[in-house]
Amino acid sequence: MCERQPELPLPAPPATGEAPLAPARMVNEWVYCPRLAYLMWVEGEWADTGDTEDGRRVHTRVDRPAGALPAPGDPDADAEPVPFRSRSLTLASERLGLVAKCDVVEGEGSRATPVDYKRGKRPHVAAGAHEPERVQLCAQGLLLEEQGFEVTEGFLWFAESRERVPVTFDEELRARTLRAVAELRLAAATGRRPPPLENSPKCPRCALAAICLPDEVNWFRHGDPPRMLNPSDDPALPLHVQTPGARVRKSAETLVVETDDGSATVPLIDVSELALYGPVSVTTPALHELMRREIPVAWHSTGGWLMGHTAGAGTKNVGVRAAQFALAADPQRSRRLAAGLVTAKIRNQRTLLRRNWKGTEGDAALAGALDRLKRLAEAAPHAPDTSRLLGAEGEAAAVYFALFAQLIAADKVGIEAFRFEARNRRPPADPVNALLSFSYALATRLFLGALVSAGFDPYQGFYHRPRHGRPALALDMMEPFRPLLCDSTVLMVINNGEVGPASFVTNGPACALTPSGRKALIAAWERRLDQETTHPVFGYRVSMRRLVAVQCRLLARHVTGEIAEMPHYVPR
Repeated sequence: MCERQPELPLPAPPATGEAPLAPARMVNEWVYCPRLAYLMWVEGEWADTGDTEDGRRVHTRVDRPAGALPAPGDPDADAEPVPFRSRSLTLASERLGLVAKCDVVEGEGSRATPVDYKRGKRPHVAAGAHEPERVQLCAQGLLLEEQGFEVTEGFLWFAESRERVPVTFDEELRARTLRAVAELRLAAATGRRPPPLENSPKCPRCALAAICLPDEVNWFRHGDPPRMLNPSDDPALPLHVQTPGARVRKSAETLVVETDDGSATVPLIDVSELALYGPVSVTTPALHELMRREIPVAWHSTGGWLMGHTAGAGTKNVGVRAAQFALAADPQRSRRLAAGLVTAKIRNQRTLLRRNWKGTEGDAALAGALDRLKRLAEAAPHAPDTSRLLGAEGEAAAVYFALFAQLIAADKVGIEAFRFEARNRRPPADPVNALLSFSYALATRLFLGALVSAGFDPYQGFYHRPRHGRPALALDMMEPFRPLLCDSTVLMVINNGEVGPASFVTNGPACALTPSGRKALIAAWERRLDQETTHPVFGYRVSMRRLVAVQCRLLARHVTGEIAEMPHYVPR
């Protein structure tokens, strides 16, 4: 048994409830990529891929426990050693600071041999297997030695090629394993996220590439152009249910939406979020399955107001929330971040006016507004406090909405049906304001979910101050996207004739969308999110839906200090 402990600048803490045992599976990941292991074990990040699903399939049989591990036999006894075979066995050692789930342990008498199951084929390398897999197997061997067994080697079973590869536990491998365990536990205890790998071939196949953002972080560190590691779009999409009295239940691997007119079935794998409007119910089994899969449920009023958000246990990344609250408590840092959000919003308002101008007043009105918005965007970063920043945002909104009616194609839709004079809400007084308010509610839900996934508390903002029931951080991050996502979607449904006078109902001073009007706006909203754009900083193309997730992840990297500035989405 190797008693030598690894030499580190700081020792790993004792194994206690405050510094838990390192899983051998995470030790494997640490040797492969320290940042990946930290994200998975310390921050609780995870994303399924085809590889992870295949790995579960390979372990289906060996994950069923069978055969208890006997006490080590006496090697000096005259009796014949008794062979044994145990499956799905968990071993732990506080001295080693290690815990492992052994797929199979074979042996006889005092000798034991761990067997670890792997997906795929045996790699053709000199050592018979890659270092992370050999280290993980050696960790199991060290734990068996702690139980009193003699362990000199183990085996890796590769399911696809059906080959059994021996791994000898020599002094070098033992020392490497102990050092990896100590490094991982020290990183967890200090809370220091390792830097990303640089231009590594491991990143493109990594399940957490879109969470880790290795090339994006390295762009800020070294200026190297990022590769396209983020998928351009998400295969799963939100499921919107707004029919009064509808019921959502689970059936096998699907969600079934039942209404008085019939039912529709949607595979759970195709659902990224469930959005419910008004009196729509969800069965307990369906809700449990959605929470297990970390698929959030957004509860809206019939008119679209976001009332609540149901999710599973959520992210374990307390470090992001701690950094978020620390930044929010720092007036200067909060003001700088808020100024960046407002500046990006004003610049994007200016872009939307320039791109969609259909005014009949000539170019003078537009030129004057563009010039004024440009000056406000330049002044916003120099606002000495939040009140001045609010003033700049309010002045920009007045300039922007004063010309918003000139973005509507009056010759196609009829100016009377969509007359717009000023932005108003609570309640909206006309069809355009009703569309704007509903689109902002959709955006609030979108950003709230993305921020929760990135580890944030969506109710602690940096610009919008905390208030009971208000997702202040979601409202913060929405600001640059209001013109380009919400307002552009409203213009699209009006100018394309997707909504008309019959899409609205008026009750006193309030104007609201009918169910068919909401359906038309939701469909246009989802189309807008599916449209691809070029990230203005990194240069790769992503859907607007994916861009929102990227920006929220970048905010997490900013508040935790990995990147110095928050890059906002400001297209030309």
